[in-house]
Parts: sequence; C-alpha cells; structure tokens
Amino acid sequence: MAKQYWLMKSEEDVYSIRDLERDGSTCWEGVRNYEARNLMRDKMRVGDGVLFYHSNAKPPGVAGIARVSKRAYPDHYAFDKKNPYFDPKSDPENPRWFMVDVEFVEAFPDVVPLDEIRAAPELAEMALLKKLRLSVQPVTKEEFGILRKMGRRR
Repeated sequence: MAKQYWLMKSEEDVYSIRDLERDGSTCWEGVRNYEARNLMRDKMRVGDGVLFYHSNAKPPGVAGIARVSKRAYPDHYAFDKKNPYFDPKSDPENPRWFMVDVEFVEAFPDVVPLDEIRAAPELAEMALLKKLRLSVQPVTKEEFGILRKMGRRR
C-alpha cells in the first residue's frame, strides 16, 4: 500500500511537538470520535507521514512532522476508570476505541498558522479547512509537501 498522509491535532498545552521531540514517540490515545477512530484503525499504516497540528493555541497551526510508528491497537485508557479517557461502554473483548503510535520526525522553527494555511490557494481543498473539528484527518501527498515546505521556510 502506498504511503499515506495525515494531520493529527493535539492541544499544545496537553502534548506538543516539543513533547514528542523529547519523548521520541508516543501513543495517540484519547480519540473519541468514530470517524477519526476509523481512520486510525482502518487506514493508518507504519511509515505514514503526519502533520502535527497544535489546536487551541495562539496561533493554531502545523508545528512539525511525525510518522506513524505502530498500527492501530485497542486504546487501553478506555478501560481505566481513573483515566479521563475512560469509556464504560468500551470492552476489552470488543474494544470501541483504538490508537496508533507516532514518532518524532521534525519540529518547525515556528508554527505554520491556520490563517496562512487558509490563505494558500493550493490548500483550499484541505480537510482541515472543511472539518476543523476532526482530530485526525487525511492529507494529500501534495498538501503534505506544501506544508512541509512552508514550515521549513519559517
């Protein structure tokens, strides 16, 4: 299967690109949207490129690049009653929620702000600009390349 590309959102004060740089890799837990879950569970593969997006930041935008390092597996936080991502309807025998692991590739010198992404005509069809609320979304190879160039120029 050909390499695919994704945009994954994290609140900067919860887990930032710098946190991923420090840790090297992490599990992408806590996704509680079925469409985003399905993308991770059914579509993401090891080696896929990830635009790491800081949401709820000033400014929000793409902060760097990561890579999928482990295919989807059950999100065990859904079974932990003490965890904020606990879901009483999720069952270890038939898990409802999944996560992938991602690894650090690079941090941009500065975030590529959402306003700049919106202003780029070649990015007008990005899912980000149509479904701002989805925390995991597909990105085309071309969009990924354009944003990588924008980030490296900063």
